[in-house]
Amino acid sequence: MKKMDYQNVKGTQDYLPVAEEVRRKIRRNLEDVFIQYGCQPLETPILNYEELLASKYGGGAEILEEMYTLSDRGNRDLALRYDLTIPFAKVVAMNPTIKMPFKRYEIGKVFRDGPIKTGRLREFTQCDVDIVGVQTQVAEAELMIMALDAFDRLNMDVTIQYNNRKLLTGVLQAFKTPFNQINRVVLILDKLEKVGLEAVVSELAAQGLPTETVQSIKGFLTNENNTDYSYFEKFAELNPLIQSGIDELKELETYLDYLKVTSKCIFNPFLARGLEIYTGTIYEIFMTDKTLKSSIGSGGRYDNAIGGLLGTNEKVSTVGISFGLDVIYTALLQADEIKKNASSVDYYVIPLNAWKESLLVARDLRNKGFKVEVEMGNKKIGKALDKANRDKIRKVIIIGEAEVQRNQYKVKDMITGEEKAEAFTY
Repeated sequence: MKKMDYQNVKGTQDYLPVAEEVRRKIRRNLEDVFIQYGCQPLETPILNYEELLASKYGGGAEILEEMYTLSDRGNRDLALRYDLTIPFAKVVAMNPTIKMPFKRYEIGKVFRDGPIKTGRLREFTQCDVDIVGVQTQVAEAELMIMALDAFDRLNMDVTIQYNNRKLLTGVLQAFKTPFNQINRVVLILDKLEKVGLEAVVSELAAQGLPTETVQSIKGFLTNENNTDYSYFEKFAELNPLIQSGIDELKELETYLDYLKVTSKCIFNPFLARGLEIYTGTIYEIFMTDKTLKSSIGSGGRYDNAIGGLLGTNEKVSTVGISFGLDVIYTALLQADEIKKNASSVDYYVIPLNAWKESLLVARDLRNKGFKVEVEMGNKKIGKALDKANRDKIRKVIIIGEAEVQRNQYKVKDMITGEEKAEAFTY
């Protein structure tokens, strides 16, 4: 019989206990922050109708190409969710009695059949927060501040770059970019930091854009004043979207400035966020030291999605932010945070032919709220203590015949060497 060649599906990964402990720590910290900010939990299906996920209010052409599709026994066209945003918009559309503003969080697996690179797999976990029913930039400010708090808990130094799609779209229209090519141009601009100026200009020219348009965009990308709103205001008369974008950015900055986080939040006029869903402020989160090039979080305002799914085209104010659990794990891995991770076990009980008493002590400690591991591999004391040191377990209990006879055991602190006697509790 031929031996089966066991391996993971490309783009998926197993996480062994040491790694998974770190991932769970990330998840718990994020969830604690979400709850602290008044977010309510939500769970949506991984399996959806393809028509929903392929909606024009979803991820756009590039993501749809990466969507996993399948059919069920009834030959219905289904798909695995590629993010948590459209399933959330569906929930709001289906439940008109939800009280606004509504702030929810969801943590779950999503799937994209896309290219694989550091921090990006085909099966990955997103941690999302969305706010519905807030028209002002206070919603964006809340989510950006929340992101800074979350990464502060994880001891990660991050920077948030932000922009506004109204501003960017308005400028491209002022540069006479054909309407049907604006989304494509936005996708190309989104590659600026990855591929550089010349590659972006070359790709723009390859789209068949008017020469005047390409030169105007290049001038925009290279102008030394392009981070000053005065640069954009001179185009505002050509397109009202530009002034609207400037007004929203200025409002957002009043909150960021008041809360003294402007050093961590930087206006980037080229930030595009390639998804077609966005209608206003957008943002991406990066490691400040650039040890990881990919963003570790992103989001923005998407006011057309819920109304679009309802078929009313009504604007429903919606803002979201998403944190990539797997890419955050990768960033911590590169920073050696996994090696620094202390054991999740409080006590390590080593039985010396005293199994019943060892289980009794372990149960008593667990009832008091401690995390306890009982050695079940019959290790000799030396090997067991080596394991405690290796796994960074601070408190060790050895229970043998002498301890049983004395009706007393000792708790040893592996760092200080101190020992404390405790009586068995029956």
